Parts: sequence; C-alpha cells; structure tokens
Amino acid sequence: MKYLVTGCAGFIGWKVTEFLIADGHTVVGIDNLNDAYDVKIKKWRLAQLQEFSDFHFQSVDICDYASLDTIFNFSYDAVINLAARAGVRQSVENPWAYIDTNVTGTLNLLELCRTSDIKKFVLASTSSLYGANNPLPFSEEANTDGPLSPYAASKKGAEALCHSYHHLYDIDVTIFRFFTVYGPAGRPDMSAFRFVQWISEGKPVIVYGDGKQSSRDYTYVEDIARGVIAGLKPLGYSVINLGSDSPIVLIDTIRLIEELVGKKAELSHQPFHPADVRATWANIQKAEQLLGWQPQVTFREGITALVEWYQEHRAWVKDIPTG
Repeated sequence: MKYLVTGCAGFIGWKVTEFLIADGHTVVGIDNLNDAYDVKIKKWRLAQLQEFSDFHFQSVDICDYASLDTIFNFSYDAVINLAARAGVRQSVENPWAYIDTNVTGTLNLLELCRTSDIKKFVLASTSSLYGANNPLPFSEEANTDGPLSPYAASKKGAEALCHSYHHLYDIDVTIFRFFTVYGPAGRPDMSAFRFVQWISEGKPVIVYGDGKQSSRDYTYVEDIARGVIAGLKPLGYSVINLGSDSPIVLIDTIRLIEELVGKKAELSHQPFHPADVRATWANIQKAEQLLGWQPQVTFREGITALVEWYQEHRAWVKDIPTG
C-alpha cells in the first residue's frame, strides 16, 4: 500500500514511516523542517529514512494548499497527519503558528482527501485536551471543552474538523490522543530528553513544583507507532488514547536517569506554569478493544534506550537547545 505521512521528520512521523516501510509499504513523506526545535535532530531522523528505496520525501508545508495539492496527484490508501506544532508553552508565546499548522493544515489535508477520494485519515492529537478538571485516568468520553493552552485549543479544532469531514463526506477518521511520547531522538523540549541532557552535561535540572506533585503517562515512541499503524483499519470515526496507563512521578523520572547516567542532578525548582496540566494518565481500554493494542516497552527499558542513544550521539546532541 501507499501512504502519505505528514511530519515525517518529526519524532512520531519518523518512527511510523520506518515501521510502514518495514512492513512492505511505500511512503511519501512530507515535512517543512521548521525551526520549532533544532533542525539538526529532524535532519538526523530524515537521513535514517532516506536510506530506504520505498521512502519518497517532499519538502512541503501543510499550511501551503497549492504546494500540498501537487502531492495529491498520487493515489494514497490513507493520509496520516503527524505534522503539528506541539508544545504547551510555545503555544502561549506564538498561538498563531499553532492555529495555522494544527487547524488550517488539517483542513487543507481533509479537503484534499475529499477531492482526491481518499477515504482514510489519521490525526495526531494530544492528552493536553483533557485539561485540569477531568477525573483520572482520562477516558476518551471526558469533557474537552476547557483547554488550558492554545496548543490544546488548536487540536480541539482539528478534531472538530475531522468529525465534520467524516459526517459530510464519509471519510474514515482515527484520532489518536498521545500521552508524553519519549524515546531515542525525541523532541528536545520534552522532559525526558531535557533531563538526560541536563544531567549528562551537569546543567541545572528545572523542576516545576517539588517534583512530587506532577506525573506523566510516558509512552515509548515505538509503542505509539504501532498504535498509529493499527489505527489504519476501518473504524468509522474514533478517538483513541495511546498511553502507558502507568503514570510516573516527575522526581522518579529524574532519579532513574541519574542512575542510568551515573550522575547526580542539580535541581532548580520553579513555579508551575498555568498552561501545564499537572498530571496525565491514560485509560487505554478503547485501544485494547478496537486495536488489540497495549504498550510493550517498560519505562525503564525506554529511558535506557534514550540514554544509550544520547551517549552514542553525544558529540552533537549535547549542544541541542532544550527550549
């Protein structure tokens, strides 16, 4: 089969593309290689994919409808939209970029699916939609009307557009709400990458609160990629959590990385940011029922893989800004 993967040089897009090719499929990958975080890590991921003959890269921004239209001259079995502006705090500083990519970009892709008669669409969404007032663990039926950041609000808009296009044009849509994805070559603005770099290089480790008041449902990138691919089957319109169902307290993350790196962290405590969700915890029963999906990689295994990757590439990764 032939798939279009947007954001193919992104963290999740890279691994989904790699797994699809390993399964014998052809992938057209698009990415604008923007500077939302250091482009070096995006180029590193892209270089891994360009070793495969069944991967075809196009430098395209999903906000640019005219350029995107040329990519739809081909027939695809599905469009997997993993291109996004992600990150809570950056969205507070520049909300326009988030609306452009996450809302307008998604609309462009849905409209081109409609005109090209592509009947399967997958959207990357976020656990940030659950906000501050829903009971834990978060279920897909929880109220998402109280986003705490422009990032969460933009993903709410993208999800709403997907529902409209499913209703109007019978496009089969799977929406995945991801929970704190981590692993080798991950986003440098995410806590796992930052903690590994900061502890490895002897930099102060910024902790919001005392480190015991917040927890994250960390999900290993390869588990996420398996879930996304499982969601390519016909599901009508489905919103599905992909998480570990095993939240980790922040300070315990730091202690594990200290152990694996062999260095003690220098903690720098800062107040909580109002856009942050204090705790995330995924109810993953729907993923189990619809996709037969469960996470396979333990937190220790995943963090160990991240630390080993960092150490292997330390010569250039140590200088990547962490936001």
